[in-house]
Amino acid sequence: MEKQFFEKPATYVGELSINVTDLEKSISFYKNVLGFSVLEQSARKAVLTADGKTALLTLEQPGNVQPKQGRTTGLFHFAILVPTRADLSSFLTHIIKQRVQLGASDHYVSEALYLSDPDGNGIEVYHDRPASEWKWTDGQVSMGTEQLDGDSLIAESTKEWNGMPSGTIIGHIHLHVSHLSNTEEFYIGGLGFTVVTTYAGALFTSTADYHHHIGLNVWNGEGAKAPAKNSVGLNWYTLVFPDADARRAAAERIEQIGAQVKREEDYYIVEDPSGNVIHMHIS
Repeated sequence: MEKQFFEKPATYVGELSINVTDLEKSISFYKNVLGFSVLEQSARKAVLTADGKTALLTLEQPGNVQPKQGRTTGLFHFAILVPTRADLSSFLTHIIKQRVQLGASDHYVSEALYLSDPDGNGIEVYHDRPASEWKWTDGQVSMGTEQLDGDSLIAESTKEWNGMPSGTIIGHIHLHVSHLSNTEEFYIGGLGFTVVTTYAGALFTSTADYHHHIGLNVWNGEGAKAPAKNSVGLNWYTLVFPDADARRAAAERIEQIGAQVKREEDYYIVEDPSGNVIHMHIS
């Protein structure tokens, strides 16, 4: 894991909150399958961590919670970045033993495993190949979806899985949106991200020449509606800006294109054009 993509002057995803239908069932999954530990817990909320001090994921069970809704905006998946290939290898061996339904891909820049939590929230667990091996052409990074060499990955490590390593972070988030045009205006013109690759119906954006901090797609259909606030899925995610000036400038730009920014004491709150809620923090 190369830290320059997740520290000043980069802007990056810090943590997120998702709704679940059964908090205890979800805590069990995230502890026993994914290897997180509980940092804080109340009757309807649990904050999860990898290092025992840094919040990465908050699980919430709202009143009258609704199951995951189809064909809406919101979370496609969130991506957990482990420090090394050996860590991903140990995790793969672990979830095979757990008999978890699994997908796997080689994206050139990374190797990734895909699964869902008990409510259908999408999860990626991945490691990055060295940035020196990523191929860039005219400001675009080469990413693909090829078959993962699972045998090679499993052979990488013989150590037992002992939970998420302490250096684990949220590497990126991938969102369903309603329209790419106003989404691009918001994230690129407003928040200051750069489009680093495109697919049919999708943009991949980053800062500091990362392969992507935020993926954005219309794969649930152009004009998809936002889900109900009490349905399974994304509540909010954080963007960590390098300093107060960078955050203030981004807030002013997105206000100029019509977004409403609510300024709290420690962070700002804004919704993207598709209703995805962002908490704007500073590092």
